[in-house]
Amino acid sequence: MPIKPFKNEPLTDYSTPANKKAMEKALAKVKTMLGKDYPVVIGGEEVLTEAKISSLNPSHPNEIVGKFSKADAALANKAIETAAAKFETWKFVEPKKRAEYLFKAANLMRRRKHEFSAVMVYEVGKTWPEADADTAEAIDFLEFYAREMLRYAAKQPVTKISTEKNELVYIPLGVGVVVPPWNFALAILAGMTSAAVVAGNTVVLKPSSDSPLTGWMFFNLMREVGLPAGVINFVPGSGGTVGDVMVAHPKTRFVSFTGSKEVGIHINELAAKVVPGQRWLKRVIAEMGGKDSILIDDQTNLEAAAQATVASALGFQGQKCSAASRAIVVEKVYDRFVELVKSKTEKLVVGDAVDSTHNLGPVVNRGSYESIMGYIQKGVSEGGRLATGGVKAAGDGYFIRPTIIVDVDPKATIAQEEIFGPVLAVIKAKDFDNALEIANNTEFGLTGGVWTKNRKKIEKAKKLFHVGNFYVNRKITGALVGVHPFGGFNMSGTDSKAGGRDYLLLFMQAKAISEKIK
Repeated sequence: MPIKPFKNEPLTDYSTPANKKAMEKALAKVKTMLGKDYPVVIGGEEVLTEAKISSLNPSHPNEIVGKFSKADAALANKAIETAAAKFETWKFVEPKKRAEYLFKAANLMRRRKHEFSAVMVYEVGKTWPEADADTAEAIDFLEFYAREMLRYAAKQPVTKISTEKNELVYIPLGVGVVVPPWNFALAILAGMTSAAVVAGNTVVLKPSSDSPLTGWMFFNLMREVGLPAGVINFVPGSGGTVGDVMVAHPKTRFVSFTGSKEVGIHINELAAKVVPGQRWLKRVIAEMGGKDSILIDDQTNLEAAAQATVASALGFQGQKCSAASRAIVVEKVYDRFVELVKSKTEKLVVGDAVDSTHNLGPVVNRGSYESIMGYIQKGVSEGGRLATGGVKAAGDGYFIRPTIIVDVDPKATIAQEEIFGPVLAVIKAKDFDNALEIANNTEFGLTGGVWTKNRKKIEKAKKLFHVGNFYVNRKITGALVGVHPFGGFNMSGTDSKAGGRDYLLLFMQAKAISEKIK
């Protein structure tokens, strides 16, 4: 049967009674799963350790989502060795067969999408629509990368000569260490892992300690569709011990990482050091966050621009590397824009993510909560004016009222450092050109956008706004697989372009084969 062209997974409309009931049923089912013990899994062998990682519900931090066996250095080494042994057979499995595992996984995840979403509601505090979008994106990655592998496995174009038969084939790299984040706990984890596996590599997956159950759900799904043991190995543990051991191992061929700038730099430095027994330079695929700006011109629809800014800045409590943490506003419309954003922000309801009437849930953990509150204090102490928010919201979880700080200096701490919380810094610019200068004044370069009706300004910004994902007259979050290949410049990482046609190349190497025929 021919494979249909790729199409993005539709989002769920929870205003439909049947969809709402299905999600409520999934939440009830997942509730019964909470608090269980989960093992390390290496080569199909389940290992229970004394040391545990407890995943907590950020809406109710006393509630344990799951207890995960915590790997040590010995298990980390064993996982790499096991994956290296498995690679010797997996690399020869036909690309079509490898793609079939992803297609099967996508179909199964689609049937259970509410269950996957419900886990993220409990584990990382995603609201229903945010969790559903995460699951839809995971399905998209599986579907898209399966098709991409078939494209790369097809005959590749090379220039013909009469005396030789020449071909170019793509072969896998080897063992990959996959270190996903908690904020897109399913989508990014599934995308990073499935891309590596479908390209013919084996993987040691170290899930985030804030979202190990979501990682387990995906790992178990791949076991369920029959992926051979050892192709993916599930190894929870701390980054400083387990992560470093795996990155430094001589049999590790590549590291795929999404997270903070600081950890990304550390991984890059560690992977760059050649150790005894190593036969290659390790490849690092890193996405390291951003300090993203949305630029508001005076020639625009301010109402729509304000709505897009609030959605970009505060969706999932601002815990997106693509979040608009800076609004740079031309002074002619500055005061009116601030009024609009303040008004829209104050209408947002914060609370337990299980409740579908809440617009925002908690931030992920106590450390994040304290860090965000510290940034808010610093923003005010450095001259910013608190327009709204800045305080804890009601409830026993890590709830923060969405916060708007205005009159922020372009070089202030909250205008330069990634906060990863529901905080928007509003900066005044003299004019559009000045706003562009401010937009490019950080060390990051992930997402950004402009709101203007002026075509000349749009074309200028397209050339000068230095980000990997640039948006015009829309929100700057919500990249779709296949539609918006995602990845940024500078300290935002290696511009991996996840969900794009170049992504699988990062997990393969090209081999040219020439045979003399005359």
